[in-house]
Amino acid sequence: MSLIPSFFGGSRSNLLDPFTLDVWDPFKDFPFSNSLATSFSGENSAFVNTRIDWKETPEAHVFKADVPGLKKEELKVEVVDDRVLLISGERNVEKEDKNDTWHRVERSSGKFMRRFKLPENAKIDQINASIENGVLTVTVPKMEVKKRETRAIEISD
Repeated sequence: MSLIPSFFGGSRSNLLDPFTLDVWDPFKDFPFSNSLATSFSGENSAFVNTRIDWKETPEAHVFKADVPGLKKEELKVEVVDDRVLLISGERNVEKEDKNDTWHRVERSSGKFMRRFKLPENAKIDQINASIENGVLTVTVPKMEVKKRETRAIEISD
């Protein structure tokens, strides 16, 4: 058992990934009113840290996010600052009835926001998104990269 807490969130850390711009607030545990933590206060970290897979195929960059129970109206996919893909959403807390007795609350609620710097070959005007079975899929087509032709140059005497 390690005495040092894990800050890397699992085996696939985005810490050194140049394409990931996760929102991290170094002052979240301080009592400042201007901290990002105030916008996420009282939320379960499991939902705030929504996991997103990013794979690159020959035709596109594909992002898949697990968002169980969310409707498309509760999700937002945007391109900001020219080439930053922003995926965000919110799951509201279930309304309490005074007659209910809660024994356990494990389902997470709150907001999440993830940002990814898109590469130069992304066609940002042709991005599409769909949701099926609790998985949001965002597809960013890639521009076709033309292979440069090699031309031999004759050397004169």
